[in-house]
Amino acid sequence: MQIQFKVADEPDAFTAEKGRMLFAGETEFVKGVVAMDGLPPADRMEVCFAGRSNVGKSTLINALTGMKALARASNTPGRTQEINYFTAGDALYLVDLPGYGYANAPLPVVEKWQRLLKQYLSGRQTLRRAFFLIDARHGVKKVDDEIMSLLDSSAVTFQCVLTKSDKVKEVDRAKILDQVRVALAKHPAAYPEIVVTSSEKGWGIPTLRAIISTLE
Repeated sequence: MQIQFKVADEPDAFTAEKGRMLFAGETEFVKGVVAMDGLPPADRMEVCFAGRSNVGKSTLINALTGMKALARASNTPGRTQEINYFTAGDALYLVDLPGYGYANAPLPVVEKWQRLLKQYLSGRQTLRRAFFLIDARHGVKKVDDEIMSLLDSSAVTFQCVLTKSDKVKEVDRAKILDQVRVALAKHPAAYPEIVVTSSEKGWGIPTLRAIISTLE
């Protein structure tokens, strides 16, 4: 029986190389955006990374690009309060979205950047996929379900990426995957494959690069 929301297979050699080449060029920080009118020109495909505060978005972007300090990671949840744009070569934007939930910031600030998040997801025509990060140690929380519902309503296809997978035992990872599958099944915008990653160990990074390289 085919598993709904199966773990993504490792790419074949051709697609793996295509993914590697996509991220082999120069990667640069473009700008941090605090309002929709500050977005860079919509002149190329873009993918975004969404997730709870401190889920590992910045660290994952650093792992994808092979640049340890490209995206600023922080141990303080909620530090990233802007939509941060990075180039990957000439054909792709990587977009680091503000973390949500338990943010160490005043409520008006939290509300402002969550409003910006909703506007971005609904209004960016060049956005091809959202990668939705779930911490393998914790699984899907209520606030994750709320953001997945937002992605549904924005008609943005999102693909779940399990982060920090090296931090849990294999048997516990299997339980978390089952919990994540049940949660994803409620969301029509969810892509039917999960990418299991560890930025620290490099797990799943070639797979994620390859997936991004095949988007159009």
